[in-house]
Amino acid sequence: MTRAPRRPPPLRPGDRVTVIAPAGPVHTGLLAAGTAILRTWGLDVHVAPHVHDVHPTLPYLAGHDVDRARDLTDAWHDPDVKAVLSARGGYGSQRLLDHVDWTSLTRVKHFTGSSDTTALHSAFTRVGHTTHFGPMIGTSAFVHDARAQENLRRGLFDPPTVLTGPRATTLVPGRARGTTTGGTLTLLDTATPPGGVVLLEDVDEDTYRLDRMLTALLRSGWFDTATGVALGSWNRCGDTEHVLHDRLTPLGVPVVADLGFGHCPGQLTIPLGVDVELDADHGTLTVLETP
Repeated sequence: MTRAPRRPPPLRPGDRVTVIAPAGPVHTGLLAAGTAILRTWGLDVHVAPHVHDVHPTLPYLAGHDVDRARDLTDAWHDPDVKAVLSARGGYGSQRLLDHVDWTSLTRVKHFTGSSDTTALHSAFTRVGHTTHFGPMIGTSAFVHDARAQENLRRGLFDPPTVLTGPRATTLVPGRARGTTTGGTLTLLDTATPPGGVVLLEDVDEDTYRLDRMLTALLRSGWFDTATGVALGSWNRCGDTEHVLHDRLTPLGVPVVADLGFGHCPGQLTIPLGVDVELDADHGTLTVLETP
C-alpha cells in the first residue's frame, strides 16, 4: 500500500550520508573530489562497500546487481544515515528494482540522483517517499559546476520554495497543481501512469527517438492524469522544439520549457513526490509542501 509522501527534515552539519553506485562504474578521481565537496558542507560522508566495483563480464555496471542493491538497502536501513546520494548514472538502476524490498524501506531520508536513477525515483515514489532529482556526486556535472553544487546543497539543507531556470519559457500557458513525478524520458515506465506535474528531460537521443518515446507514453495513457508538464534540458538531442510542441501541446495542460534541470550546466535540484504549483506563464515551479 502506498503511503502519503513524507519529506525528510533538512540536513544539518554533522549528519551522516552514504554514497552509492546504483548504475555505471564510478570514476575514482571524480568521486574523491565530490565527496570532498560534501565534507566542506560539514557532512559525515561514507562510501558504500561496492561503490568501486566493476562487473566482471558486464563492464558497464558498477558490480553485481545484488551488491549494488544491498548498498542501497543497507544505507536506507541504517538509522544513522540521513541521506543516500548517487555517485553517477550510466546504466543499471533498472536492474536493481527486483532486488530491493521497497516496502521495507520505511525510514524517512533523502535520496538524490538523476538520469539513469529515474528508475529508482519512480520506485521510491510508489512507496511514498520523496526524492531529489539533481546532480550526482561522482560526476563532472557536480564536481566542476559550482551552481549545481549550490543547488544540491540548498535542496538538502535549505530547500527553496520557488524553482526556475534562466531560460524558462512558456510552451502552453496556465497554472497547474499536482505531485511532481518523472525524470529522464528514456527511463520512464509506461506501466505506471504518474498523474500530477510531470518532469521530462533527456540527453544524447535523436529527435525521432524522443518522438517515439513520447508517442508510446501518449498511446499507453501515461499522460491522461497529468495536470502539467515541466521540461528540462535536451542536451545533444538536436532541435527538439517542434517535436515537444507537437506531442505535448495537445494534452491541454500547462507546459513550461527549459526549467533548468537535467543534463545541463547549473542543473536544479527538484523534489519528486511533493505537491507543487506549476506556473507556465512565469516559468516557475513552487513547492507547496514543507519538510
